[in-house]
Amino acid sequence: MKELVDSFWRAAAYCLHPKVILLSLLPLLFSVAAVLGLGWFYWERAVAAVRAWLEQWSLVVSFLQWLESIGAASFNAVLAPLIVVALAVPLIVVASLLLVAWLMTPSLVNLVAVRRFETLERKRGAGWFSAALWSIGYMLFALLLLVLSLPLWFIPPLVLVLPPLIWGWLTYKVMSFDVLADHASPDERKQLMRDQHWPLLAIGIVAGYLGAAPSLLWAVSAATLVLAPLLVVLSVWLYTLVFAFAALWFAHFALTALQRLRQRATVELPAELVPLHAAPSPPALEGSATAALPPPP
Repeated sequence: MKELVDSFWRAAAYCLHPKVILLSLLPLLFSVAAVLGLGWFYWERAVAAVRAWLEQWSLVVSFLQWLESIGAASFNAVLAPLIVVALAVPLIVVASLLLVAWLMTPSLVNLVAVRRFETLERKRGAGWFSAALWSIGYMLFALLLLVLSLPLWFIPPLVLVLPPLIWGWLTYKVMSFDVLADHASPDERKQLMRDQHWPLLAIGIVAGYLGAAPSLLWAVSAATLVLAPLLVVLSVWLYTLVFAFAALWFAHFALTALQRLRQRATVELPAELVPLHAAPSPPALEGSATAALPPPP
């Protein structure tokens, strides 16, 4: 628990570092350009497709007609855009996480390593390609879990629990691998992720709940839809900062655990692995009785 709290405050302090602030702009530019570009070209098509899909459901049509009868006809106009936004938010979150993992995490880990773990050996247990495959695989699995859990979101308590838990689990899997990729060997990384499973998962869950906070901005955009472009930029920037903080938190905690693992392995080195050198035989003394004996016949 002490290591978790210490790593938390260190990560929060590092978020104020100018280099971290500058690095956060790179994923922001990529994600904002992608989101706004897709919105510009496909927003109206997506809304029209969702509206046409809703009109095929008689239950939905009856519900909308009932709303019109009680004077809430405006809800019919915003229902389709609300659904498009709701479907887009998970993709924005995943894109922000992956961009931070690929564009920021190596630099953030290097910043932490130079300032705190300069003597820690870099065994380079995984390259960029391995980390990318790892991230994409778990991203697809997390999206599958989100889709399968959608019916449970209509139960009020679960909608506040399931998405952050899934985001937290995904953050734990992606960030743990990335922060240890450069310094730990494959065996060390597997051992740390096994031994420190619950602390690392706790960091991921906290990051998942922090990452769910920017989604509250969509409640405003859902009510007005006029501020949507501005809120897209603001929410993406908040997602970037949250995941950058999570990467720093994982880096401080995981590198500390790696350093202690190596120190413990050095102290507990088995005796049979210590090289034994045969003691050299004492040199024959010149003029001794043994040297004076004649060789045997």
